[in-house]
Amino acid sequence: MRVVSLGPDPSLAYRPNLEKAGAKEKEEYRNFETGSLIDRVFKTYNLMHTNQTLDFVKQKHSEWTGCTHTQMGMMDAIMSLDQLVDESDPDVDFPNSFHAFQTAEGIRQAHPDKDWFQLVGLIHDVGKIMALWDEPQWAVVGDTFPVGCRHQNSIVFRDTTFLDNPDEKNPSCNTEHGIYEPQCGLDSVFMSWGHDEYLYKVMKFNNCSIPEEGLYMIRFHSFYPWHSHGDYMHLCNDKDLRMLPWVQEFNKFDLYTKTSEMPDIDELKPYYQSLIDKYCPGILKW
Repeated sequence: MRVVSLGPDPSLAYRPNLEKAGAKEKEEYRNFETGSLIDRVFKTYNLMHTNQTLDFVKQKHSEWTGCTHTQMGMMDAIMSLDQLVDESDPDVDFPNSFHAFQTAEGIRQAHPDKDWFQLVGLIHDVGKIMALWDEPQWAVVGDTFPVGCRHQNSIVFRDTTFLDNPDEKNPSCNTEHGIYEPQCGLDSVFMSWGHDEYLYKVMKFNNCSIPEEGLYMIRFHSFYPWHSHGDYMHLCNDKDLRMLPWVQEFNKFDLYTKTSEMPDIDELKPYYQSLIDKYCPGILKW
């Protein structure tokens, strides 16, 4: 596909300064103990951890991965997130579309030579569009974890929110490996259903040309027990371990670009539309 040159990038002059005051200290992010949003966050995770079972996840795969719900371009999908505030996020209380551009801009500053990486930053949460199509947020947002095996201790609210999950009492699902073979690879593992897996399936279904490293970022960026705590390594194969540093690199921008400074989206749109046209052009099936 021919990519039209836009000449000097006008959006560079409007890039938000992520070093400015207003950005939180790193240790202040992902506080799941206190804060003004903690009741909302706990309620979302409690519903998630009660209802996300192996059977539930298989049902959601059958409902969503055929991409029969609608057709739209990627930029329209991103901007639809103006309507969504993530109820699982303890750090921010503004629409998800702003976070998309914040993440992308943080990556563009650090990795100006990797346009596909910048695009992943922009689109990584677009799977949350399911919440605008009547999927409850506990089945869309938040940290992900494998189902079909024992829930590891690093999962958020692990001790209090899985008590009524049927898989906790299912002998085939509550051992360390559960239904899986050792080192089976994450591609063979059913993750709790959410926006990560859905967008990954949309990218594959529409034959988007984002590199494998970017697809791993999309698919596993919410898998904090793995990329931030080192759990579930007994399920990983060599490919997962090679991709892990890429997911960890992405996480720095996904998390630490959440500031009160809002990017000028109108000025940034032309640049990011050029990346969409390069890697996931046209009207996509969702």
